Amino acid sequence: MKPRIAVLGCGYWGANHIRTLKGLGALHAVSDANRARAEGFASEQDCLAVDPDELFARDDVDAVVMALPPQFHAETAVRAVEAGKDVLVEKPIALTVADAERAVQAAQDNGRVFMVGHVLRFHPAFEKLKALVDEGELGEVRYIHSHRLGLGKFHTENDALWDLAPHDLSMILAITGAEPTEVRGEGAALLDHLSDFAHLHMRFPNGVSGHLFASRLNPYRERRLTVVGAKAMAVFDDVEPWERKLAVYRHAVWQDSGHWAFTANEPAYVPVEHGMPLTRELEHFIYCVETRQTPRTDGEEAVRVLRILTAGTVTHDGFRK
Repeated sequence: MKPRIAVLGCGYWGANHIRTLKGLGALHAVSDANRARAEGFASEQDCLAVDPDELFARDDVDAVVMALPPQFHAETAVRAVEAGKDVLVEKPIALTVADAERAVQAAQDNGRVFMVGHVLRFHPAFEKLKALVDEGELGEVRYIHSHRLGLGKFHTENDALWDLAPHDLSMILAITGAEPTEVRGEGAALLDHLSDFAHLHMRFPNGVSGHLFASRLNPYRERRLTVVGAKAMAVFDDVEPWERKLAVYRHAVWQDSGHWAFTANEPAYVPVEHGMPLTRELEHFIYCVETRQTPRTDGEEAVRVLRILTAGTVTHDGFRK
């Protein structure tokens, strides 16, 4: 029998979790501070509506997916794991490294599964890109850059960096296999005190450099991760149609009589199996709850991402704190 999972937080992303878990046959209950909202989902999805204060004491709930405002994630996760529940916590899992470490440690102390919602790690195009890197198809990785740009969404607690960058940082960490030794952040706030644009510059111990650009005040959408290797370059572009989401460029660059020369080749589009990242993420969570295996996106990764976000955070005037 599949684990009985409750979704705590019935907002925009929580609703996606609710519908996906229902399709997977694992949705048992929904919970929200807004009782009417929870009851609406419970009626729609034929499951229980449970008050948040009662959720963790229920014996018929095995695991909880948390999609709350981030300032509530750490404290709520601690309550859940201490009550014997496995958890999947949406990003970011906390607003400080100390709170994140406390939640992760509580899960370890209580023998509970702790997973973070870095959903793009489960995108088939990224999984294929990671396989190309691991198999040496790109050669030694030299540089990684990601752009995540668009208009909105605007939050009262999260700036563009904390809201948009965790997904890309998770992918970059998976490719490099290491935390950066240097992080430099730049930002700009146009609407209020929170940065609407953010740049991160990173250097890793294996010689890889990285750059991340996030914006919630951009006129066009861009969702692109580029990996530059010694043999080839690869681009995961989530705005492109499925058959063009992953491209490999086998450009050639060499020195000729003391001058640099190059040949630009057309991209080769890599076939990628179809699959919804959120469905695959929740399937992985269910599998980890059933088998007690450590999730691909575990609490330690979430803490590493928060350390980078904290190191790169800037004030509203664009200077690092």
